[in-house]
Amino acid sequence: MYDDDEYPTYHNDDHWTIDDAGGSFARPGSNSALRAATRHNPRNRPCPTCKRPNVLTPADVARGYQCDACADRDERGGY
Repeated sequence: MYDDDEYPTYHNDDHWTIDDAGGSFARPGSNSALRAATRHNPRNRPCPTCKRPNVLTPADVARGYQCDACADRDERGGY
């Protein structure tokens, strides 16, 4: 599982922009597709798969994402 410090609560909109809304990756350079947490996009939503609280942002939920641990497991074929 991930520690809270792996998901920064800040980002620089000038770097790592990934969509027209100015979103940024939570962990640039990793295999994570999760968006960075900000004041307007807090990491306050549960994973729809494992139900772990506070691992997704509203932007992640809007895109139908699950937490990194569940995504990694599914990409490995469920292991």
